[in-house]
Amino acid sequence: MAALNYNHLRYFHAVAHAGSLTRAAERLNLSQSALSVQLKSLEDALGHALFERVGKRLVLTEAGKIALDHADTVFSAGDALVATLKGRVRIEQQVLRIGALPTLSRNFQAEFIAPLIGRRDVELVMVSGTLKDLLAQLEAHELDVVLSNQPPRGVVSADIVSRLIAHQPVGLVGPPGLIHRPLNFPRDLAKLPVLLPARGLDIRSGFDRLLAEAGIQPIILAEVDDMAMLRLLARSSDALTLVPPIVVKDELAAGTLVEIISIPGLAEDFHAITQRRRFPNPLLAQLLPAADSN
Repeated sequence: MAALNYNHLRYFHAVAHAGSLTRAAERLNLSQSALSVQLKSLEDALGHALFERVGKRLVLTEAGKIALDHADTVFSAGDALVATLKGRVRIEQQVLRIGALPTLSRNFQAEFIAPLIGRRDVELVMVSGTLKDLLAQLEAHELDVVLSNQPPRGVVSADIVSRLIAHQPVGLVGPPGLIHRPLNFPRDLAKLPVLLPARGLDIRSGFDRLLAEAGIQPIILAEVDDMAMLRLLARSSDALTLVPPIVVKDELAAGTLVEIISIPGLAEDFHAITQRRRFPNPLLAQLLPAADSN
């Protein structure tokens, strides 16, 4: 890389796209002889001929085609870099990288990214992992935002910013006909089986605290750390399931599940965690205001 002169590469790039030494020289305001010398210097540095003459035409060699592919990438990236630092990022080239906890509702994630879904000028990259791993990726600029149902805890960088973007009530849902009278919460949970999120989640901790205060020992059929799996179990089980309604919104709309009770004082918070950056991804501005209104 130390031997590669990017001015030589730009001259090659111009000749390859012009298809003619004469046309490229005119566009670059150089003499043909000077341009030819520059190309020869690049070929010497790379150790390969980049053009061969066929009649009056210059034709790329195999090495020349490979060099052109790389030159296109180099100068496209350079243009994007200049535009970014001048605040004129070309949205059509934008990628938004989102990390999310596996315990986070898929429906909530879908609603969060809804303004960008289907746009051909945007590529969405979504990954899941532990909060610790996702925050490390955020600090390494490998992610633009982390979605979480809990704020960062412990020692985190001062540049990490957690923004509350939604506050969802939590309740118990079940199949129609499971309960034939109003549920007496929490007393009735001493005899009704339940499906619960895994221990350690804020909503589970709040639920356990309410039952412990009432002296109730619930009949737990399953504890699940994945909201998508909890949703599937809720659909196929004759049990109460502790979830924010957004997790099962399609089932509630279709009537395959009904909300038995919304538990007072119990809610799930959704956070968008970002890092303070001099040049933040502009696509985030299109998502966070929309999320704030939910």
